[in-house]
Amino acid sequence: MKTLIIVPTYNERENILLLVPALFSTVPDSDVLVVDDNSPDKTADVVRSLIRKYPQLHLLSRPGKQGLGKAYLHAFNEALKDEALETIIMMDADFSHNPSYLLAMLEARRHAGLVIGSRYIKGGGTEGWEWWRKMLSFFGNLYCRLVTRMPIHDFTAGFNAIDANLLRKIDLSELTLAGYAFLIELKYRLWREGAQASEVPIIFRNRTEGESKLNGHIISEGIIAPWRIIFKKYRRAKTPSAMASVVLEK
Repeated sequence: MKTLIIVPTYNERENILLLVPALFSTVPDSDVLVVDDNSPDKTADVVRSLIRKYPQLHLLSRPGKQGLGKAYLHAFNEALKDEALETIIMMDADFSHNPSYLLAMLEARRHAGLVIGSRYIKGGGTEGWEWWRKMLSFFGNLYCRLVTRMPIHDFTAGFNAIDANLLRKIDLSELTLAGYAFLIELKYRLWREGAQASEVPIIFRNRTEGESKLNGHIISEGIIAPWRIIFKKYRRAKTPSAMASVVLEK
């Protein structure tokens, strides 16, 4: 099963230096695409230095910070040009998503179109979060479940394994939400395309380096997002959406 792991970065220099070797140690047959939004800390330069050691590592350099959703959409469009690609994995660069879970997620992907590294099923959880953030995340996900009626527990999970053929059925240009709302909308679209979802329990650990990207705008958009999603009309994609020109390095 040909697999690509997509890792968006913005000021993740120290983390990416450790994450890349950990990924190839865990899943050596996979490819890794780092999507960097012109990080001021020169994360892209670290990736370029690692490419010399890891030929399956690639860099997608973008001109500036445009947010998580746009980074993933750009990466999806680049990745889906490879017709042999079967699975796309989404994960954070900060070790909140432990690479050790990848094997279980890939095994689950053999039987499901969408696999979610879930904090909110038996065996899952979070470590290192303040009580208010735990409450915000738990009840936010419960709220999404009630509004959308989707049979999953962790809507805002950023650790996902997706059937590439399901992504090819989606008009990616219609995914317009940002931050955690993007993650909700993506799961909803995959579900609408018939994805059978499977949740693998993970322990989500607070980031080891750098600063959290959570802010008030992301939270407020997440409240409105489920309603916008269920009332939005979507089309099936005919061809992958065109994106702005960037530098893809191998």
